Amino acid sequence: MTEKEKEQTHFGYETIDSEEKEGRVGAVFDSVAGKYDLMNDVMSAGIHRAWKNWYVWQTGVKPGEAVLDLAAGTGDITLRLAKRMRGKGAGADIEGRLVSSDINAAMLKIGEERLTNKGWLKNLEFVIANAEALPFEDNSFDLITMAFGLRNVTHQDKALAEMARVLKPGGRVLVLEFSRPKNAVINRFYDWYSFTFLPKMGAFIAKDADSYQYLAESIRMHPPQEKLKAMFAAAGLVDCEYQNLSNGIVAIHKGVKPHA
Repeated sequence: MTEKEKEQTHFGYETIDSEEKEGRVGAVFDSVAGKYDLMNDVMSAGIHRAWKNWYVWQTGVKPGEAVLDLAAGTGDITLRLAKRMRGKGAGADIEGRLVSSDINAAMLKIGEERLTNKGWLKNLEFVIANAEALPFEDNSFDLITMAFGLRNVTHQDKALAEMARVLKPGGRVLVLEFSRPKNAVINRFYDWYSFTFLPKMGAFIAKDADSYQYLAESIRMHPPQEKLKAMFAAAGLVDCEYQNLSNGIVAIHKGVKPHA
């Protein structure tokens, strides 16, 4: 393949060769891993915690299920899932199977330390994996979650197809991701906030303005609600729907794998 024939994608607003994106995104999260949770609190004024709590409640996860948490990062969603998968009795372990997975080893290591330090050991796995080529057998999971990770995937259609593949028939996938505010005034304020405040806070707290500039740009390049809903359907999922939170600043997308 010649240089001109190479597949192109976006890294924020920059157009790059698709083969470069994984490494570029990896470098972003290597840089911010140590301050990632603190920055989440600062840049959302703590609201991300409410989004995540509502999101995990919406999954309907229960003890005994097989669950895959993609783009698990520092373990925010995995921890919430573990608590809902806990068996009866004080200090009970996870019932079922819970896999915490991320493509970034530095982020996943923080998540592993976080959960194991809290005593979550049984039926919990940590797997480094690319969402576009999941190392799991067909029909393996009842539930797949992915929070604030899909926009960083190079080929989102491949990732959604992989999720559909490893889901059991009747299993569901729920993706929590930044989206498009529905109110024009909120949208203008959000643009100012994203491109002015976030990079400055990134420079001050994480010593990395560029990564948070990328964050703002990656949100704007991510498919809006209706387009992502159509992508879920194109991956073979049914009952596809989405729920806006905070006027559409983030949205929960859901799809179900049909029975044969």
